[in-house]
Amino acid sequence: MPGFTHPPVPADGFAVRNTEPAPEARAGLRVAVLMAGSCLPVLGAVLLAPELPDLQAAFGSAPGAATLVPLILSVPALAVALAAPLAGVAIDRVGRKTPLVVATVLYAVFGTAPLWLGSLRAIVAGRALLGVAEAVVITCCTTLIGDYYTGQNRHRYLALQTVCATVSATAFLILGGALGNSGWRSPFQLYAVGLLIAPAMVFLLPARRPGTAAAEEAATGRRASSKGGLLAICLLTVFGGLVFNAVPSQTAYLVNGLGVQSTGIIGLVSAIASAASVTGSAIFASMVGRPERRLPLILLLCGAGCLAIDLAHSFGILLLGTFLNSLGTGLLLPTMLTWAMSGLDHRNRGGGTGLWTGSFFLGQFLCPIAVSSLESRTGSLPTAFGALGLASGAAAIVLLPLLRRPRDDQETGPA
Repeated sequence: MPGFTHPPVPADGFAVRNTEPAPEARAGLRVAVLMAGSCLPVLGAVLLAPELPDLQAAFGSAPGAATLVPLILSVPALAVALAAPLAGVAIDRVGRKTPLVVATVLYAVFGTAPLWLGSLRAIVAGRALLGVAEAVVITCCTTLIGDYYTGQNRHRYLALQTVCATVSATAFLILGGALGNSGWRSPFQLYAVGLLIAPAMVFLLPARRPGTAAAEEAATGRRASSKGGLLAICLLTVFGGLVFNAVPSQTAYLVNGLGVQSTGIIGLVSAIASAASVTGSAIFASMVGRPERRLPLILLLCGAGCLAIDLAHSFGILLLGTFLNSLGTGLLLPTMLTWAMSGLDHRNRGGGTGLWTGSFFLGQFLCPIAVSSLESRTGSLPTAFGALGLASGAAAIVLLPLLRRPRDDQETGPA
């Protein structure tokens, strides 16, 4: 990994004494810290899913409980969708490191607030503030990956980000269920992990990019993407976020629809889907060239999985459908992200990354609403997945001629 030096007092405000080239071990720790930070929003998204029945029982008599309790789980995603674009613009102006460290500390503060809050409305408000902190954390971490690395290295670490998020989602879901046996407040203790990660960010993340990465980016001579081009990518990302979250959010209902009530079987399907998503991201990391040119095929793969779910009259076909869809979504997320970042430079990378992040989380927030609407219109949940599969196929057909056009601003430099 190339070395780098720091100015005496970095613009981000953290004085770093060591100005010697970073050793391999330190570079590896830097990646680990970025991946750990990237997993924090996942903790907010899945940790409390097993606790919703207990929360409903605890606050069932509170006014509006039927609406407010589900918001405890979903409102952070909406807050990320709204706050991430603003966070991205801000870090382009003030730097990445200080906002990241501060937001990670606030993540712990807001995340653990329900341990002592007694009002349902106060808990929902705290969860909204948690989402704002998550928006800053994930936008900064992703932007720093773009700052520190170029070319294939950047693709590899963005794929690793997806792998870590997918694996941690499964781990956090299991851990949340285990801690929930001690009461619905217990899982909120895990948010204190932000207090452990923040000091590591201070000491391991350089406030300035490694010089070689900056030089390589300048040497490519890439032309920045137009605002219209970035907005088009982000619009597609909203749909991609919806497709990405459809199977994980509906697995239990799909399995139950086949007459299988075993939580062990539901867990098995979820584990296989997670493994398929990780496999897709690992495949992406080994790809070369322009990843977005494969997007139509990836969308067709996602759509094929949805159509298989629609046609599933046996557990085996359902398992095949979830596997195909999850393999596709494992490829889909890093493909869309690298496509968005390929036209950004250091001056606007934060804003572009924030807009993309907000778009993806908007898709995540809209996913259960869209699936429920499709279910009511088509008459069943599997048929709703069939409609989603057809929409994925239509998107692939539209994209195919557009992505065949030559582009003269692609990254060509080595990582």
